[in-house]
Amino acid sequence: MSPAQEDPPPASAESAEPAPRVPLALEDVLTAAVMAALALITFANVLVRYFTSQSFAWTEEVSVFLMIVLALVASSAAVARNGHIRIEYFADSGPRSRQRALARFGALMVFVLFTLVAALSVRMVWDDIRFEETSPGIGVPKWWYSVWLPVLAAAIALRALGVVIRKGRSP
Repeated sequence: MSPAQEDPPPASAESAEPAPRVPLALEDVLTAAVMAALALITFANVLVRYFTSQSFAWTEEVSVFLMIVLALVASSAAVARNGHIRIEYFADSGPRSRQRALARFGALMVFVLFTLVAALSVRMVWDDIRFEETSPGIGVPKWWYSVWLPVLAAAIALRALGVVIRKGRSP
């Protein structure tokens, strides 16, 4: 039998789950944009250092910020795709109802954690604004960087809540 005539693979339990309302392309595009910015900044710094024996002072600070953003955006995508770290022996064995309950519990714990991170980091941002802290490398207000932690943590929490809801609806 030719490959074109073979039966299609059986639908997995993951594909039976409803898709997220907010498209995952959002995280994918942000990940690509952040990685491109990181590559361009690093490449420009290497060229400047090679030709002038000097370095852009701001590149390290901006690169660290972009790597943190990259980690949080990728975490959001992993949570939405239910690809977070777990012990698959326990998560994927046993009856389907147990697997679904464990997936919901895991997503609920991610929701609680990142809701706490978002709430507590708002205070950090407020302190950065109130005390007019500036970044050590380029001297811009620190809240320009720190404001993204509660925003992205809240996005991860919302993605986790979506997983909890979708796992509750799936058969």
